[in-house]
Amino acid sequence: MGAPDTDTRQNSAPEPEPGKGSGSEPAIPAKAYRVIVAASIGNALEWFDVLIYAFFATTIAKVFFPAADDTVSLLLALGTFGVSYLVRPLGALVLGRYADRVGRKAALMLSIRLMMLGTALIAVMPSYATLGLTAPLLILVARLLQGFSAGGEFGSSTAFLVEHAPKLRGFMSSWQFASQGISTLLAASFGTVLSATLSTGQLESWGWRVPFFFGLLIGPVGYYIRRYVDEAPEFERAAAEAGAEPGTATERKPVTEVVRDHKLRVLLCVGTLAVSTAVTYFISYIPTFAVKELDLPAATGFAATMVTGGVLAVMTPFVGFWSDRVGRIRIMAAFAVLILLLIYPSFAFLVAHPGFGLILGVMFLVGVLKAGYFGSLPALLADLFPISSRATGMALSYNIGVMLFGGTTPVVTVWLVDVTGDKLAPTWYLMVLAVVSLASVLLARRRFGVR
Repeated sequence: MGAPDTDTRQNSAPEPEPGKGSGSEPAIPAKAYRVIVAASIGNALEWFDVLIYAFFATTIAKVFFPAADDTVSLLLALGTFGVSYLVRPLGALVLGRYADRVGRKAALMLSIRLMMLGTALIAVMPSYATLGLTAPLLILVARLLQGFSAGGEFGSSTAFLVEHAPKLRGFMSSWQFASQGISTLLAASFGTVLSATLSTGQLESWGWRVPFFFGLLIGPVGYYIRRYVDEAPEFERAAAEAGAEPGTATERKPVTEVVRDHKLRVLLCVGTLAVSTAVTYFISYIPTFAVKELDLPAATGFAATMVTGGVLAVMTPFVGFWSDRVGRIRIMAAFAVLILLLIYPSFAFLVAHPGFGLILGVMFLVGVLKAGYFGSLPALLADLFPISSRATGMALSYNIGVMLFGGTTPVVTVWLVDVTGDKLAPTWYLMVLAVVSLASVLLARRRFGVR
């Protein structure tokens, strides 16, 4: 029998604990930034593709999911977007297990190859007018492939980061989400330029494909960098202690360990991810929200999202570094409360007074709230799992959270507005999830002593 989850010591990740000053600041390793790029570029590519699909959802709906009712067409496109998240837990188990037994680097190399294949399929896919029903089915296949790949990406890359610099877990792992901010900024830039310069016909014909081809350029660069970076030292030491030769699989059974010993940890991780994940995918819906609900130009929604991406890219590493000094819990709890209190009134004011300057200001605020909450989130997840099953535990938790609160958020948002007739209905959904995440963060501290 494994140690029960009520034991706050035996199964916890080893020192160092964040927030306990030792009298000297931990030094950033000389190769840290190469490691950061190697680990984060796959996450950046994944999020770039996610954003491009969401940003151009109305165009993709017309190209691949034509219907008499535009809302039905959009729901079909977003439904395909969401269905792909059902395979992410499977990818988490398969690729997470691979990372815990063979190595973080090997799993990262495999995941980016699969991700590039899915992106290529979408980029070159003929339209519904050319292939008929085959076209949307193949889009679904491509999204399923991307979902499977992404399922193992987060756990492997986050473990890779924290195990290169254990005393800087918050700073190192924050780049996972900072890379999402960079991707948001980049994807929104494509959306702004393409929507402002191309006609609707040009966008539907070829314009929406341009960023997907750009994404294909990122993939080989990431593969090259990952190939020439060292394996995580902390993982290598743990593997050696388990009796594995370098480059060979250990005898660990990480899936069994997670399912048998760490069920509560997984549940709490999913809870902490709820509001962060939903806000992330709500941000991806903003260009559509700006057009459909606020009657603003598409370029305005993209520009607002660019502001959010800039805030996330700049602020997130600072929050991660801050969490290494003061702890994760107090920062995340404070920002969960701020999301709960500010998300509704800010969007209520925006809906009452839609305009370019105001939407920029609201999305700046959303970026600050988002970065404040999720800057230290990856490190918190890493703190909750031991090295032997860290990649599997984080990957499974993250992808269950993304499946429940991520891929479904754009669909839920459209559905809530359509059913209630209230443009602010999605903010109530985010407020409920803020309460769920706040409770999960506080319970993680109480049950497992994480800070």
